[in-house]
Amino acid sequence: MPRFPYHRFKEFIAPGADRLKILHLILDELDLACTTVDIAGSSHVFLGAAEVRVTLVAHYDRVSGSPGANDNSAAVFHLIEAAMQLRETNGWRIIFTDGEELSLGMGARDQGAYGLAKALRDAGRGDGQFFIFDACGSGDTLIISTTADHVIKNEEGFQIARLRRETRSLRHRALETARNLMMDKVLLAPVPFSDDLGFLRAGITAQTITVLPSKEAASLAVNLHKQGFADSLIKREAQSPRLKHLIPATWKSLNSPRDLPERLTPQHFRMVVDFACALCKD
Repeated sequence: MPRFPYHRFKEFIAPGADRLKILHLILDELDLACTTVDIAGSSHVFLGAAEVRVTLVAHYDRVSGSPGANDNSAAVFHLIEAAMQLRETNGWRIIFTDGEELSLGMGARDQGAYGLAKALRDAGRGDGQFFIFDACGSGDTLIISTTADHVIKNEEGFQIARLRRETRSLRHRALETARNLMMDKVLLAPVPFSDDLGFLRAGITAQTITVLPSKEAASLAVNLHKQGFADSLIKREAQSPRLKHLIPATWKSLNSPRDLPERLTPQHFRMVVDFACALCKD
């Protein structure tokens, strides 16, 4: 495991950890000024500029009983490392969100990201490009989410048409960035829902980025053609017993006691950090 900022990673994933307090401690140690904003019961941490072109997002909350090493501690630390590298770069913002994890029966409008996105939109701070990093600690293949397409595929209206256009633009930006970095392991695929759904329902498009081991990504690409598989990936309520066994092992371990640091691949952390930084540079 790299040293900084990962020196507090074990503390961050420990049972009962006050993750918000530890996050503030890390940012203070690294002299990264931040602001915490409480919205509808969720505490979101902002760092970077107020006027931005690109916003990088990672949720810091986790499911009770899970260490949350990959979901979503790894991405939080990746974005902290990205912030360290972006100190002299203008036009970026990072938001560490709260309230991404939901109980069964809850929906996108119950997410902390929904209230956050509404507040950003109402304050005139919802412009620019939003990229969400979730479960980015295990694997060497970049997965660029197409979940938004599946969520709004049967919906109509002026706003839906706008969201589709903006989704295509964000996806193009992500693919272009991957090409510029000469990343040869990239897959477009639906992924388990993240903060992108809360943003989407508040009228802001956001592109989710995750990673998988190459073998799991290859199997995912094959299984995407099976009817109903995309819905099984996106939300637990739709998981079919017939298809559940096809879900990548990395994603099966999320929100469970199996989401342990031993499943992480630190040798590939640099890939995610470089990608995050490249998104913030023209």
